[in-house]
Amino acid sequence: MKMAKRALTAVLVLLALVAGIVFVLKDKITLGAETFLYGYPLVMMETTRVHSAKYIGPENQLRLVRQFPNAQFKDVVRPNVDTLYTTAFISMKDGPWVFEMPANDKRYELMPFMDAWTNVFASPGSRTSGNQGATYLLAGPQWQGTVPKDMTLLKSPTDMVWLIGRTQTNGTADYAVVHELQNRLRLTKWDAHNGSASAGTDSKKMASPAWQASTEPAVPPLAQMSALSTLEFFNRLMQLMVSNPPAPADAPLLARLAQLEIRPGQAVAMSWHQHLSFALGRWIAHQRVMKALNNKAMDGSWSVPPLNLGRYGTDYNTRAAVAMVGLGANLPEDAIYPNTALDHQGKPLNGQHRYRMHFAANALPPVKAFWSITAYGADEFLIDNPIQRFALGDRDPLVFNADGSLDIWIQATPPDSKEAHANWLPVQKGAPFLLNARLYWPEDRALNGPWKMPAVERLN
Repeated sequence: MKMAKRALTAVLVLLALVAGIVFVLKDKITLGAETFLYGYPLVMMETTRVHSAKYIGPENQLRLVRQFPNAQFKDVVRPNVDTLYTTAFISMKDGPWVFEMPANDKRYELMPFMDAWTNVFASPGSRTSGNQGATYLLAGPQWQGTVPKDMTLLKSPTDMVWLIGRTQTNGTADYAVVHELQNRLRLTKWDAHNGSASAGTDSKKMASPAWQASTEPAVPPLAQMSALSTLEFFNRLMQLMVSNPPAPADAPLLARLAQLEIRPGQAVAMSWHQHLSFALGRWIAHQRVMKALNNKAMDGSWSVPPLNLGRYGTDYNTRAAVAMVGLGANLPEDAIYPNTALDHQGKPLNGQHRYRMHFAANALPPVKAFWSITAYGADEFLIDNPIQRFALGDRDPLVFNADGSLDIWIQATPPDSKEAHANWLPVQKGAPFLLNARLYWPEDRALNGPWKMPAVERLN
């Protein structure tokens, strides 16, 4: 009994000591949490850039994705089967680049450019510039030159730029049309001496023929981020901020860090209590983000990401959360992504049941481009099925009801009627799943109400 009391006393003393330390260090812990959330997108972008150059393709070169992912694709969660991608990590350290978008009267295009902090600073394409074609001068934060009359300036706030372009693709039979549109895009090094794009520096020709993807086992960027020590994380952050300067609005946070002698461009040296504080802050911040991401509507309604995606300002929490689960998010004006894993009763979606989504005749997704609904397994990857149909949308030969309404049937087994089969979105029998809608170029009533996605009605 005495030993038990002593052990209990020791535990209580230890807990009191820990509580005391936490109380004394609470301000530094809070600062560590805030700084982790603040800097996570920048470090994640750099990690993704290095990973891309090692396994996907060289920097400063357009990468043309030529086909949709299938059910075996596991590189990125919730893969897109609506568009083909044109991507490039672009360095502005050695001067500007020229990006050419020829006229396109065939398909909706979206070519957003993100800075190193994951803000979309330019979004040329069908919505913003029509399909008339344009030539853009892409310049970094230090460039002060003259923009030619036949070009439009896209000024990046950082030296690191990521293009994640999307071209509307109407099924696999549409590949040839989209490939031709992709082939016409150009990324060319700017020649400051003669005021034009340099001959022979087309990015498609700049990559060494010897480049090949690394044969080393690939570790996803998200896993790499988790593996970073606290000191490694904050050191990377401070070094990256030299060529990717913080926004003026970030000054208050930087001033608080400066009081601890933590400044951009300087190696971070932490005392044991400072290291402990920042480590605890990092853990707390990560838990906070995970809780927010899992805080879904429980009434069967669809969750819609915040409308400040791509232009976060000082909303560091949202910016970090998006960087963790959806790096490269579009501006809401370009696309929104409602999602749900619950039926109309608030119960988890599962392939042991049959479901219906009913759109009234005047309540189809209001878009100026196109819309779709994709089914994913609990692992957030595409669901293998006999007809290899992963999504349904307005570009499919849907069968409408006599009154103009539309029913989407979501189930594991084929519907009985030919009409319902055309509107069938397959899922796996007995397995949980989720639904992700995509509304490209949404109308205002989708962005700001009153339109909402219909609930998923369970039928059995």
